[in-house]
Amino acid sequence: MASVALGKAIRHEWRLDPDYVTVNHGSFGATPLAVLAAQDEWRRAMEAQPSRFMRSVLPDALRDAAAGLARFLGAEGEDLAFVPNATAGCNAVLRSIRFRPGDEILALSHVYGAVGNTIRYVASRTGAVMVEAALPFPRPDDDAILAGIQAALTPRTRLAVIDHITSSSAVVLPLARIVAACHAAGVPVLVDGAHGPGQVELDLAALNADWYAGNCHKWLAAAKGCAFLWARRDRQHDLHPSVISHGYNQGFAAEFDWTGTWDPSAYLSVTAALEFHARLGGLALRARNAALAFAAGNLVASRLGSETGTGNAPSAAMAMVRLPGAAPADATALRDRLLAAGTDVPLHCHGEEVWLRLSAYAYNEIDDYARLADIVHSVAAP
Repeated sequence: MASVALGKAIRHEWRLDPDYVTVNHGSFGATPLAVLAAQDEWRRAMEAQPSRFMRSVLPDALRDAAAGLARFLGAEGEDLAFVPNATAGCNAVLRSIRFRPGDEILALSHVYGAVGNTIRYVASRTGAVMVEAALPFPRPDDDAILAGIQAALTPRTRLAVIDHITSSSAVVLPLARIVAACHAAGVPVLVDGAHGPGQVELDLAALNADWYAGNCHKWLAAAKGCAFLWARRDRQHDLHPSVISHGYNQGFAAEFDWTGTWDPSAYLSVTAALEFHARLGGLALRARNAALAFAAGNLVASRLGSETGTGNAPSAAMAMVRLPGAAPADATALRDRLLAAGTDVPLHCHGEEVWLRLSAYAYNEIDDYARLADIVHSVAAP
């Protein structure tokens, strides 16, 4: 494949505000015009005759889209169902398992807030207990991460909920090693892969987790509301979507494919997102984004007289930079000031420190982070 000019040269493929420093692809993604056009085509087809579309077109189209996405993920289409976001996928698994009083649900100390709340909700309704394994940060070490998880496993651990890439600290976890360790202890694993697809390589069959919930609207640049839940074949029985509807007890795909009337265009246009991802380079794009994030983190850290969260180790397409002089109590107001000053960079608190999380995507280039450093210095200088 011929190389594609990225950065500013390709920014016209999105509706991004040219005056804004957009360095937060990791939160909500940014859908390219090509995918929005494909989504509009599906909407037009649906509205031309809604009853015909829902009954005669949608079932096969949805399965075709699932099969195409599954091939990209190293999986089979029948083991994958669409959900609106990774949190919904995690909810489906957590609320399908029949926990008993005293059961333990293991999560990381950097668990995504919404998923952590889901675990707490399920635990409060069933008598189960949420247990957190401490994630070392900054400068995480794979061996230390694995040792912390293994130390938190007990004979009462019923489920481990493990992030693939943490949202609040951008740590790429040694997922295959973690899954193997949990399975060796007899513990099934639900992976919150919100940041995985399109940011790092994925082979779900080889990974062999029990469940994997991932977003497509972030690093695959699909439309908002496009995500998936993959379930290993032996884990599909008694797995139900959070909304029970007409497909109840008719099998994994049947239950998740129809949970009531909704706009399926985000799911169906995932094929266009996969094509767009491939056109921009696929594996080469992912490597380029990771290299840019690493350079960006070092640039901003140097300008602020600070440090990155991973030291000299690249961390996929996101980087963490400590914000000197900032206190967690000031983080919300500071984030608002940064938004008003023209950048969407998010802040995350770890202990008594505040960290900037930088994302790097196809439309970014190193000058974006130089501009970011100027904004942060003017708004947040101690």
